[in-house]
Amino acid sequence: MTKTFALDPIHAAFADAADRPAVVHPQSLLDLPPGEARQSLLTVHSILEAKLPATGLRIYEAGGGSTSFLPLNVLRRAHVTVVDIDEDQIRNNDYAQEAILGDIQTYRFAPDSFDLVICYNVIEHVPDVEAALTGFCQALKPNGLILIGAPNPRSLSGLATKYSPHWFHVWFYRNVRGDKNAGRPGHAPFPTHFHPLVTLSNLEAFANRHGLQTIYRKQYESPRYPEMRRRKPAFAALVDAAARVMNFFMPGKADVRHGDYHVILRKR
Repeated sequence: MTKTFALDPIHAAFADAADRPAVVHPQSLLDLPPGEARQSLLTVHSILEAKLPATGLRIYEAGGGSTSFLPLNVLRRAHVTVVDIDEDQIRNNDYAQEAILGDIQTYRFAPDSFDLVICYNVIEHVPDVEAALTGFCQALKPNGLILIGAPNPRSLSGLATKYSPHWFHVWFYRNVRGDKNAGRPGHAPFPTHFHPLVTLSNLEAFANRHGLQTIYRKQYESPRYPEMRRRKPAFAALVDAAARVMNFFMPGKADVRHGDYHVILRKR
């Protein structure tokens, strides 16, 4: 299904907190194979647990599906508001107290509304990342945090995603990752835009211009690599060999397998 973005936000709130089951996430952490991605997410969790308020915590999740990437003890003490343009994603969400069908590029909250804004595996799908980030900054309280998890457009997987057709992404998810629901309504992969601000250096430059300080950044090997090594070892060996050749010609210690990143920004 093509994930389209409306010109104006659609205001529709779903499900009150009383109708939500007990929080049992983060399944996202359990789903990650051992490796750099899992270790970085654990580091992110420790930073959030240490720096976020112990009470009265309010979180805005920009683009929230059925899985949270936040630690349990943060979710349990927070009021979570999710905004997503995909009605299936909103319907599948079972951890937010407020779920709003709307466009994160144009949807706006009152200033100083949230202690944390999380945008995880979303900005690569957004045509106007600058508009979305501007909304995040406005909604964030002073000393509040923004957590972004995204793919690295300059990595091997990023380049393959950017320059291959969407049907290939669906094939990869179904046949290499083993996700039989891939491409169906409400399920990844979604069409990818890769706005220039998705590139980490551009994102950090934008953050600095808008009064945000980087307190954590980590580029790491995409979890797709350990998945491939386990599920399709012959195919993974070919990809690893190609990556080693590319790394040989890369400047410094760059690794084209560093397909994803985490960054935490603090509002000054």
